[in-house]
Amino acid sequence: MSGIPTPRNRTSLARLASGWAAGGVGALIILLGGWWFTVAVGVIVQLGLLEFFRMARFKGMRPAARTTLVAVQLLLVSTMVATSNHWPAGDQVGDVAAAVLPASGAVICGWLLLQPLTGTIADIAASIFGLFYLGFLPSHWIKLRAITDPALAPRLTGSIAGLGWPWTSGLALTLLAAILIVATDIGSYGIGRRWGRRPLSPISPGKTIEGALGGVGCAALVGAVGGVLLGWRMGWLLGALLGVVVAVFAVVGDLTESMMKRDAGVKDSGDAIPGHGGILDRIDSYLFVPAVVYSLVTLVLPLSQRL
Repeated sequence: MSGIPTPRNRTSLARLASGWAAGGVGALIILLGGWWFTVAVGVIVQLGLLEFFRMARFKGMRPAARTTLVAVQLLLVSTMVATSNHWPAGDQVGDVAAAVLPASGAVICGWLLLQPLTGTIADIAASIFGLFYLGFLPSHWIKLRAITDPALAPRLTGSIAGLGWPWTSGLALTLLAAILIVATDIGSYGIGRRWGRRPLSPISPGKTIEGALGGVGCAALVGAVGGVLLGWRMGWLLGALLGVVVAVFAVVGDLTESMMKRDAGVKDSGDAIPGHGGILDRIDSYLFVPAVVYSLVTLVLPLSQRL
């Protein structure tokens, strides 16, 4: 009977298979970039928003779901257009992209005001947070992927061997950010399972302080290697620091989603991914990270290279 898969083993196999499949598709979409990347981000956040609003409704909230869903897609599309080097009048498009967030917030509030049952503070908060959480934050993946400044990855030239895709700073930095999140997850799981003893937060009892430190350490090591490969000055140090920052914000993203699930009284945000639960369960660590990485590599990194 030992050869018959148990329910637990089947769940583990489904989790492993869906995880590898998601990783492979994600890597391909990052390599393609452009509108392929934007459309993929748009689909993922659309599904994530539906799960978020589902949890909000469990708490009795009535968010402006349709308005927010449209606003998020406008934000992602305008961000892509604004970062495209081939688009004429790019500055004006960039102004439009910057205006989408506040304008959408006003439209959401207006929509809730016009409902037969006027919206509450909780309804407004859920809608605006959804716009920020699954619109503004993920839009930085598009900004990060569109970076073309060669000074941010001076060692990368030519194209990826055997694929024909040109190396760009944006491609390298996006891959590095994603790999650092994966390294954080692997380090947290491996160290936490072996040596984890002290709970990290009552919000997520399965996570431990030891596991979190393992994730930070693993991300720091991978970041140090990445910084050297990209050719940064003091690359090992800056890369390690970037890894630490990414790990911290990945954990924050994970715990934030756990906090919302706990408040809504659900185990998973959905059941879209076999073995992983919902879309939000899979992307929670990827939401806060891109804005932080984009800010660090475009504002802090250039300053550090001049020292």
